[in-house]
Amino acid sequence: MVFRRWGRKPSSQWAFVTNHALVLAYIARHKRITALELASEIGITERATRKIIADLLEEGYIIKEREGRRNRYDIVPDQPLRNPINGEAEVGALLRVLGWRGRKKQQA
Repeated sequence: MVFRRWGRKPSSQWAFVTNHALVLAYIARHKRITALELASEIGITERATRKIIADLLEEGYIIKEREGRRNRYDIVPDQPLRNPINGEAEVGALLRVLGWRGRKKQQA
């Protein structure tokens, strides 16, 4: 569960970060993670995880590439957040708040 970091589970089940944001954040850090692994980490069903991945793919927040028998996901950090209140904020800014360090720079 996501709550294990703080050593206790909150008394209610609401959270500041949606499951879509959690899936996106996990994919940003673990590009080859499976839907089953994601579901286990976040604490939702594999079916819900696959639906969220499909949503993120459809809206252009992630790109999926096949690598052998597994998928590899890449983040599209300059994609705007969906909420109009956030103005021009990009998904990369949200991911950085959640601890993502961004793409590693290629050495020439």
